[in-house]
Amino acid sequence: MAYEVTATRRRPQDFDSLVGQEFVAATLKNAIQSGKIAHAYLFSGPRGCGKTSSARILAKALNCQRGPAAQPCGQCPACQEITRGASLDVIEIDGASNTSVNDIRQIKDEVLFPPNSCRYKIYIIDEVHMLSTSAFNALLKTIEEPPPYVIFIFATTELHKVPATIKSRCQQFHFRLVAVEQLKELLAQAAVEIGLQAEDEALYWIAREATGSVRDAYTLFDQVASFSGGHITFEKIRDTLGLVGLDTMNQLFETCVASNASLALEELETMLQGGVSIEQFITDCSNYLRSLLLIKSGITKESLLGQSAERYSQQVLSAWGIPQVERALSLFLTLYRDIRYSTSPRYEVDLAVSRLCGLSSFVSSAEVFQAVEQARQLLGGASPSPSVQQGRPNPFVNGGAVPPEHRQPIRDFGGSMVSIPKPAASSDRSRWARSAPAVEEKETPQVAPASKPTAASQDVSLPKASLIKEAGSARALVPREKLRDKLVEELSISRTSTASVLLRSDPWEFADDTISITVVNSFSLNQLQKDKAFLAELVSSLLGQTTQLEFKIRSVVQDNQQKEEKTEQVDILCKVFKGTVVE
Repeated sequence: MAYEVTATRRRPQDFDSLVGQEFVAATLKNAIQSGKIAHAYLFSGPRGCGKTSSARILAKALNCQRGPAAQPCGQCPACQEITRGASLDVIEIDGASNTSVNDIRQIKDEVLFPPNSCRYKIYIIDEVHMLSTSAFNALLKTIEEPPPYVIFIFATTELHKVPATIKSRCQQFHFRLVAVEQLKELLAQAAVEIGLQAEDEALYWIAREATGSVRDAYTLFDQVASFSGGHITFEKIRDTLGLVGLDTMNQLFETCVASNASLALEELETMLQGGVSIEQFITDCSNYLRSLLLIKSGITKESLLGQSAERYSQQVLSAWGIPQVERALSLFLTLYRDIRYSTSPRYEVDLAVSRLCGLSSFVSSAEVFQAVEQARQLLGGASPSPSVQQGRPNPFVNGGAVPPEHRQPIRDFGGSMVSIPKPAASSDRSRWARSAPAVEEKETPQVAPASKPTAASQDVSLPKASLIKEAGSARALVPREKLRDKLVEELSISRTSTASVLLRSDPWEFADDTISITVVNSFSLNQLQKDKAFLAELVSSLLGQTTQLEFKIRSVVQDNQQKEEKTEQVDILCKVFKGTVVE
C-alpha cells in the first residue's frame, strides 16, 4: 500500500474518535437518535481540530444503510464510499476556489435532483467564508428552504467573515483547540502503531508546538520521525532543529545569576555557533523564563512547564524573585519585537544577556516603597511597621508591597512630606512621643477653656477662638506625655507648617508652668515665635492651667549626642540601601 501521512491515516471515522470535541459529538449523536436533523450546519474553529472530519462522519451517520445511526457501521457500501471520498451523494466543495455566483448557480440546479443511492444528498463546503457576497446572497434561499433530501454542512476558520444571514439559517458548532495532554496521548498512540519508541519529553515538545491543532501535531510528528531512526528523543530534535536544551538554559542563567557577564557572552557565542538562530534563542529563553515564573507562583504542572519542575535550576529559582523573573521575561518579549527593526540583531541579544547579568540587583517599585517606608520609621524613631511586627517576610523577597491597611496617610507640611498618625488610633499617635514612655491614662475632670483668644491670634484661616474652644471644652485634660501628639492633631489641618515643626522638635522639657521646645534651625524657631501666643493659649486649654512656652535652637553638642544615638539606625539604612555615610 502507498504511504499515508499520520494525519490522513488517523483521521476520525466516528464521533467517539473526535478528541477534544465532546460537546459537538454528543449534540450531533443526540440529534440523530431523536430524528431532529437540521437542513444546514455551520462548523467553525481553528485549523486542524476536526471540522471536515466531523462533516464526513455526520454524512456517514445520515446515509448509513443501518441508519440514520449515531454510530455508522463503516462496512456498508455508503459508508465505505464516503470514507474513500467517492460517493456521488456527498459532494465536497472548496469554497476558496469556487467563489463566484456561477458556482452557486450550479448547486441550485443540482439540488433539484434526488440523491443517487443514499438517503440524503449532502453538500460539504469547506472554507465557506471565501465565497463572495453575491454568492452568499444567491445561496440564501436554497439553504433556507432546501428539498427534504438536501443537507448543507459549512466549515470555516474565520466565522466573523460569514454573513449574519447565513449564520441565522444554520445550526452553529464551535470547535475548540485540543489540550496538550490529549495531543501527547494521540502522538504516543501513533508512535506505537508504526513501531516507534518516543520519549515523553519529545512528545510533549511536539504537542506544545502544535498549539492545539491535531493536524499540526501529526505533521510535525512525521517530520521528527523521519530523522529519528526509530527512536524519537528530545536530544535529536534539539540537535536537528537547532533548539536550546534545558540543561544549556540552566547553565546560561546560572552564569547570569552569578553576574559573570564575560562567561555568559561566551556561552551565548557557543550556542549561536552551534546553529541556533537568534529568533529561536529568544523564543527558548522566553519559554524558560515563563516556566520559572510559573514555578515561583507555585505551579508545577508538567503539561504547562513542558518539563518536570525538578529539572529547572534551583540556583536560579532561589536567586531571583518574581520581580526579577518578570523583568527578564519582559526584556526578551520586547527584544523579539525589536530585532526585526534592528541594524544588528546580534548586538541586541548581547545587550540583553549583559543586562541579565545585572538583574540580581534589580528592585521593583513596590520594594523601593516599602524600604523607604521602613527608613522613614527608623529615622523618625518609630516602632517597626505592622508588616514587621506580624512576622511578614523581608520586603526585598518576592517584591511584597505594603498592604493599604498598613500605610500611613501622607500630608504636605510646609513643603515636606510627613506621615501623620490617624487620630482614632491612640497607639499609633503614642509612637511619636519621644520624651517619656507611655503611661496609663487616668480619668480627669472636664474643664472649661482657660482664657479667651487674644486679638493677635485672629489672622488664621480658621478662627482661633473656635479652635481653642473645640480643643478645651467638653474634653478630658491631656497628660503631659501626650501633649505634643494632641497638639499636632489639633493643628494638622489649620496650621500644617506649625504642626510639622512641632512634630520634628526634640523631646519637650516640662517645668512647673513652662514648657521648653527645642527645634533644629532658625526657620522652625521663627515659625513657632510667630504663633507663640496662640500656641500658649491652646496648650493652657489642653492642660487646664496657664502655661508659658519657651523656644530655642538645638546646640551642636545635642546634635552630636543625637547622631551617636542614631548610629544603629544609620547602620541599618546603609545595609538596606547598600550605601555609605558621606557627611
